[in-house]
Amino acid sequence: MEIKTVGVIGAGQMGAGIAQVIAAAGLQVTMMDIKEEFLQRGLAVIDTSLKRMIKKGALTAAQEAEILSRIKTTTDMAELASLDFVIEAASENVDLKLKIFRDLDRICKPDTILASNTSSISITKIAGATQRPDRVIGMHFMNPVPMMKLVEVISGLATSQETLDYTNTLVAKIGKTALSAKDSPGFLFNRILVPMINEAIYALSEGISTVEEIDQMMHLGGNHPMGPLALADLIGLDTILAIMRVLHEGIGESKYRPCPLLIRYVDAGWHGRKSGRGFYDYSSAA
Repeated sequence: MEIKTVGVIGAGQMGAGIAQVIAAAGLQVTMMDIKEEFLQRGLAVIDTSLKRMIKKGALTAAQEAEILSRIKTTTDMAELASLDFVIEAASENVDLKLKIFRDLDRICKPDTILASNTSSISITKIAGATQRPDRVIGMHFMNPVPMMKLVEVISGLATSQETLDYTNTLVAKIGKTALSAKDSPGFLFNRILVPMINEAIYALSEGISTVEEIDQMMHLGGNHPMGPLALADLIGLDTILAIMRVLHEGIGESKYRPCPLLIRYVDAGWHGRKSGRGFYDYSSAA
């Protein structure tokens, strides 16, 4: 099977980025979401990203038009039925993902590979919601998708070698690097990254330093492109909390306990950049 058509479920920041890089690689993409306004917002994100590349001289206007022409949108999951590969990029909610995969399993042709962009939820559990666990795999893209080279690839207990091979081929085709991790809580990347962010939030909550100085400490001292609190705002504090809860429940060690300040921010609706407020205030950003 040659992968020629790819579906992306979710037109948010991650879904739009995934659709963009797949279309840029010459593949036909169908981006699905539950509301037309979400799809239009996703297309606007893609258009902004491509225009930024044009300004940098990395893309021409003609190439932008070609990429956009390869992206079809729909609110009807049935339109994914004949595709070769489908990537779910919905919210980091286990019940939602299980429902999506049950629906995809029913709708898609038997040989379609179903991938999840989950950042922490068990691929084995997601695959268990289907009748094709051998054709379910994890593809954890990094944010922002067009810029970041890594795709963390996670095989579930029943994922076949064929599915892994097709996935690695797709990752290479879109110009990314596939690195493998076992199906354990948080996989590898977030098992290392997110507890560091959580510890930075503990440091803030204990008054050890300010938001700005914590971020500058890691930026200047650790040579990180951005500090952990700014990175948390970019990822989404709700996503950080969801990952910490998966780590805490899945591994059962107190060092993975989410910081109470993180919980309070999420309860307040302060989710970071996407909500206009997190550890920094983005309400006046253009």
